[in-house]
Amino acid sequence: MEESLLASAVIRYTAAAATDRGSKRASNEDAFGFSVEDGVYVVCDGMGGAAAGEVASSIAVDEMLRLLRGRAQSGSADRAVMLPQAAEEAVCAANQAIFSRSQRDVKLYGMGTTLVSLVAKERRVWVLNVGDSRCYRLRNRRLEQITRDHSLVEERVRLGRMTPAEALRSPLRNVITRALGTESSVTPDVFELETEPGDLFLLCSDGLTHELADARIESLLDAGLPLDELCGRLVEAAKKAGGSDNITCLLVRAEG
Repeated sequence: MEESLLASAVIRYTAAAATDRGSKRASNEDAFGFSVEDGVYVVCDGMGGAAAGEVASSIAVDEMLRLLRGRAQSGSADRAVMLPQAAEEAVCAANQAIFSRSQRDVKLYGMGTTLVSLVAKERRVWVLNVGDSRCYRLRNRRLEQITRDHSLVEERVRLGRMTPAEALRSPLRNVITRALGTESSVTPDVFELETEPGDLFLLCSDGLTHELADARIESLLDAGLPLDELCGRLVEAAKKAGGSDNITCLLVRAEG
């Protein structure tokens, strides 16, 4: 009986976000955007000289929202099936928009951005990522990393050439192996999940995860506070821990 009630439960989502340039950077190259109505949530961490990183991350967020508005919450069953494909196509379109812009403007040449995005349709969500911005899920007070970093140290850990502890200390930990805009095409990782009431998703840039261990993030998220206050606490904790990079977090809660 409980399982059937859970299966038929209507899920709605709430969200909040915060971003900060951190304690040592002169500008903020992170960007985020979301539409609860459309079920689209995006965090990007730009890279490039001068203002190029800011341009790349902003293009990616704008393109994702523009292309996915109206798709996620459509009542059509066919559209629900097509949603992950539409989300992947939106990532590829964002990549092409950034790459094309960098080819036209020498000042922006080589710019790129990471991306982590969540799109929701009722009880199902799809998480897409390129680079080392991450998605986590807090369920029953336990934090789980959903995405896998596209980074040099992460690949070495997966191959057994480096331990997780060594990866945390490595001077190469900021080197990413996949990004939007640096090549003419890109392939995002896609993860499909079924949500339960109470699930809390965190999308964040590495300015948060490089400063705070997963256990610390878990304890902060488990405080039972409103989402905007949780975002503020995450950012302040990362700044107090060093704040060496821009910090962005976006929280999405599944409400029963």
